[in-house]
Amino acid sequence: MLDARQLEALAAVIEHGSFSAAAKALSLTLAAVSLRIKSLENALGQRLLVRGKQVRATQAGQALLGHTRQVRLMEADLMAGLQGGTKPARLQSLSVAVNADSLSTWFLPGVAPALQAHGLLLDVVVDDQDHTHEALKSGDVTGCVTTLAQAMRGCVAEPLGVMRYRCMAAPALVVQWSESPVSKRAGSQRLAHCLLGSPAVIFNRKDALQDTFLAQHFGLRDALYPRHFVPAVDAFELALELGMGWGMVPDLLLAARTRELPLQEVLPGCPVDVRLYWQHWARESVAAQRLTQAVKLAAHAQLLQL
Repeated sequence: MLDARQLEALAAVIEHGSFSAAAKALSLTLAAVSLRIKSLENALGQRLLVRGKQVRATQAGQALLGHTRQVRLMEADLMAGLQGGTKPARLQSLSVAVNADSLSTWFLPGVAPALQAHGLLLDVVVDDQDHTHEALKSGDVTGCVTTLAQAMRGCVAEPLGVMRYRCMAAPALVVQWSESPVSKRAGSQRLAHCLLGSPAVIFNRKDALQDTFLAQHFGLRDALYPRHFVPAVDAFELALELGMGWGMVPDLLLAARTRELPLQEVLPGCPVDVRLYWQHWARESVAAQRLTQAVKLAAHAQLLQL
């Protein structure tokens, strides 16, 4: 039988990043927190934390963190039921992993009403849609927006829809490429040559959308080209407007544009479609179930349903 106080001490150290911060959050002495975790490690016969300047969890520690977070949510549901209410006495926090494009377009507007109605707090981990499932697998989050269609162990994968991306650039760049002196090449070959010789604006080093675009529409794989890395949605869009290069922009963001500077599609009618899924624990608390329902409704209202 796992000791609840020991689990809370472990979770506090992982969440706060140090023993001293965990002790302060739990109103305990540093020695008490250290003793509880040492006792838990002795009971399980394995290390749960890697000590150092920045304390981090081992794989076993991450699994216990996920378990502890689930227990917290279940207990909050139980207390609400015992008190005869449908809303917990205190706000409940739910951790999710979401890609930046989804977060800034359909995700937050879609779930905000449910959060307010049911007293829920969001703890968002932002990552590329091809990698968000790693946070769910490690127990850091209760759900994630991901491209992974196959449900992970203990999880459910529900289709959300498609985010459609288009290759965009400042109009002056598109005109420049169309007038490229590489006249002996066919139109598509000329454009590919121009793209490979021009900087791409990329969200971060995990972002592979531009590679998918080149492979899907030009047959270019493992292409080499100069790159700007701009890991912020507004700044990413601004970099394109300023003519710094070409990049992949979702239709949802293009539809919501309020900026005066225009962007132009580089290769009209040739998008990249990204299928998204909501992966979450199969055993969910009532709070997590409400979030799941809100995510699915928001996605079905905003994403393409192909």
